Amino acid sequence: MRGPQTNHSQALGGLWDSVKKAAFVIGSGILFLAAFGNSLTWHLQNFWGASGDFWQNLWTKLYVMFEGHDQALFFTGTMLVPMIVFWGFNALLLVVDTTGKPSFITRYRIQADKNNPVDPEKLRQALKTVTFNQLFISAPTVVVAYHLTRWRSNPCGPELPTFQWALVELAVFSILEEVMFYYSHRLFHQPSLYKHFHKQHHEWTAPIGVIGTYAHPLEHMFSNLLPVVMGPLLLASHVTSTSMWYCLALVSTSISHCGYHLPFLPSPEFHDFHHLRFNQCFGVFGVLDRLHGTDAKFRETKQYERHVLLTGFTPLTESIPDTPKKDH
Repeated sequence: MRGPQTNHSQALGGLWDSVKKAAFVIGSGILFLAAFGNSLTWHLQNFWGASGDFWQNLWTKLYVMFEGHDQALFFTGTMLVPMIVFWGFNALLLVVDTTGKPSFITRYRIQADKNNPVDPEKLRQALKTVTFNQLFISAPTVVVAYHLTRWRSNPCGPELPTFQWALVELAVFSILEEVMFYYSHRLFHQPSLYKHFHKQHHEWTAPIGVIGTYAHPLEHMFSNLLPVVMGPLLLASHVTSTSMWYCLALVSTSISHCGYHLPFLPSPEFHDFHHLRFNQCFGVFGVLDRLHGTDAKFRETKQYERHVLLTGFTPLTESIPDTPKKDH
């Protein structure tokens, strides 16, 4: 019989093996980016070069407008602009969620029998929590981020970052978010932490876009904010790069939670399945889920077959229907 010591050693060995695999995958990606970045981005670089003066001139006008008020400029770019993007995007989704119309959008609903329309009281509670997290957790974090970045560089400098550097930053931000979100998310699924903190987010077994940041304040800080904020902090990024990244992260989490697999948008099937089953699909991109085997059940489902970019207008629930249940 194997004792607890043996089982513990095997568990640690398996975890270390997965960490090494993750390091190999991420390291290979960085090497690939370094080796082939010039050829892969040649056309985009030409576009950036042609329009670079346009963006620089716009930034210069904004920089002069806020001259001497760098903290206000940083807050505008990293808090106000992302919030406008977040609420603008989710306002459109909320119209559909609260009315159950128009049908040409609701036909793409992933869990067809849920949120049709959404429960008003449940939605009100979610909106209160999301607003609280943004005002009392996200906003102070942005202020702290400004001062931490200011120690190392001027995040509101007069020169925009180069196109190549912006791409490198985006790659680093994405990798850090995947690693930090996956492990913090799994940590909050431990029974003791889940019961007191993460259970609140999982009240929504069929999520909607706005609940991407519906969470206990502690979870919002450590699992939602830090994985996104850490990249710009480590690289002491320019406010424009940080603002663009925050907007992308907020739109991404809204799409992941929206409940609709819409044409030409990234597939939300992965995270929707997490809300449905709780113990699968913890990451953002799925790399660490594959390495740790936490997507094994997901890969056996119809949702996995539908986890692709929809490039037509036929809902995937129609082109890849559920397997009919057997009559007993």
